[in-house]
Amino acid sequence: MFPSGEITIPKSVLFQKVGEEIVLLSLDSGVYFGLDPVGARIWELISEQKSLDEVAETIAAEYDAPRETIDGDLESLVKELQEKKLISIG
Repeated sequence: MFPSGEITIPKSVLFQKVGEEIVLLSLDSGVYFGLDPVGARIWELISEQKSLDEVAETIAAEYDAPRETIDGDLESLVKELQEKKLISIG
């Protein structure tokens, strides 16, 4: 279901935790992107080089949410981050 391969955060992407949220900034494109607390936790796990399957398992356990819901939400977020070139997979 999830794309396979290593998830990397380009060196040109800066991120900073602000309260419970994380803001991202791509120095290459000028894209500014905010993540809510759940998105921020996902970003933290991605930055620890976890696979998307590991990220989904962790989020489902931490938030006591159905894995199917987490998978769909994670897939949407990852697609958006890839489109904005804030992460790459492969």
